[in-house]
Amino acid sequence: MTWISTISYDDASGALRRLYDRIKGPDNNVDNIMLAHSLRPHSMEGHMTLYKYVLHHPRNTLSKSYLETIGVYVSLLNQCHYCVNHHFAGLSRLLADDERAAEIRHAFEDRNPAAAFSGRELAGLKYAERLTKGASDLSAQDIEDLRGAGFDDGEILELNQVTAYFAYANRTVLGLGIDTDGDIIGLSPGDADDPGNWSHQ
Repeated sequence: MTWISTISYDDASGALRRLYDRIKGPDNNVDNIMLAHSLRPHSMEGHMTLYKYVLHHPRNTLSKSYLETIGVYVSLLNQCHYCVNHHFAGLSRLLADDERAAEIRHAFEDRNPAAAFSGRELAGLKYAERLTKGASDLSAQDIEDLRGAGFDDGEILELNQVTAYFAYANRTVLGLGIDTDGDIIGLSPGDADDPGNWSHQ
């Protein structure tokens, strides 16, 4: 599950149990990435708030499927198979098109997003790759390139934040040895209209 001690749902009480009740899925299942925060519930709360707001907030204007696509690509670049497995399952559900999902997965595994994307979407993926692999090499020109591809500044912020969030999540997973044992793969907060609803479906 993880290399550090965790507190199970059944053993949780107080603030931790209340957080678990907010984020749990079927049969009181709590994803291992959240269980890994159980010794410090305040960091779990921060993680879930960031995750919900970056990927599932109703005021985002980029589609949830595109934000998940960025997350899958960043996670593959970081070799975080836990996040790839969870978020690819979520992406596949959102797309409801197994052939398209497989095309995206193969393109990303080949490190060739241009095989599945073009135009504005490809420009966003290239920005995410540059931010993931060489953040210190970015310049104002990268932002101008995104504007030229058709992103407004609010959407550029969304691209930046989803890429940065997955850098955080990937390093949480890889640094603590979190695996998918016992997880229900691909659950995510289902009520995009309610930023305070963290329940996983």
